Amino acid sequence: MAVFIIGCEMAFWVFVLAGLVSRYMLRAPKLGAFLLYCTPVIDLVLLAATVIHLRGGAEASFVHGLAAIYIGCSIAYGHAMIRWADAQFAHRFAGGPAPQKKAKTGEEHARNERLGWLRHLVAWAIGCAVLYGMIIMVNEPSQTAALRQVMEWWTWVLGIDFVISFSYTIWPRKAKAANEKAS
Repeated sequence: MAVFIIGCEMAFWVFVLAGLVSRYMLRAPKLGAFLLYCTPVIDLVLLAATVIHLRGGAEASFVHGLAAIYIGCSIAYGHAMIRWADAQFAHRFAGGPAPQKKAKTGEEHARNERLGWLRHLVAWAIGCAVLYGMIIMVNEPSQTAALRQVMEWWTWVLGIDFVISFSYTIWPRKAKAANEKAS
């Protein structure tokens, strides 16, 4: 199952790359759009494979939890990752404008950190819903303890991310002074 999850992650990036190459290098924007729109299908394939594996009697494990994490992150972060890759590709291969760099200091950086945490919250909610669905489907607490543990760990990670991300709102990063940059 772990190999299948890795394969799905690789397939995601293969479809993104193929879509961008089609769009910008082959000048086939419709094919590129089609390939990019296929990326959510990979999530559905992973979800179906995970359900089939559990339905076949497999004991739920961390790997099944990892599939749920992948699905949540793919849905929450996928569009932004594709948009980032598209801007990079457009600049490099189609004469598009240089992508803007993210702010590393100040209020804009703090806002980006908060938005990043909100995206993490969405990923967590989707992933936990998938995990909970797996727990209900298996309906045997002794077989789903690993899935509950994944939810607990991820909740802790989300909490730590909250503290770090929102700390920049209270204590924003300051730009280095000009004389510090020179040294």
